[in-house]
Amino acid sequence: MEISELPKDKKIILFDGVCNLCDSSVQFVIKHDKKDVFRFVALQSELGQKIIKHIGIDLSKIDSIVLYEPGIAYYLKAEAAFKTATALNGLYPFLKIFSALPKSLTNLVYDYIARNRYKWFGKKESCMIPTPDLAIKFLI
Repeated sequence: MEISELPKDKKIILFDGVCNLCDSSVQFVIKHDKKDVFRFVALQSELGQKIIKHIGIDLSKIDSIVLYEPGIAYYLKAEAAFKTATALNGLYPFLKIFSALPKSLTNLVYDYIARNRYKWFGKKESCMIPTPDLAIKFLI
């Protein structure tokens, strides 16, 4: 898939495809994405690398998810998490209240978790292969 072929009406979450915490988070978002807002791309994939290059992010400087709204904007770290939560069904949009905290504080917490995610939650040998039911949610 090329950048020009990305769905313009979907928000794209780029995630660490070998991280167990990230995989669980993706599954959580899929479960609560009743409005079908999101699509997912592993950062390690060819398409993930194309998107990162297209929006001009230096992956060596971040250890993060990226929320990309094609043609609009992109968000990193805690801001990406808060923006994702606001689009989910249930009480999760209330998590946006934490976005009122200083970005330096929320990203400090985010970075601490990101740095320790493999130690705390483990790592896969390769990216998850979605089930046929979930395959439509993943872009390749």
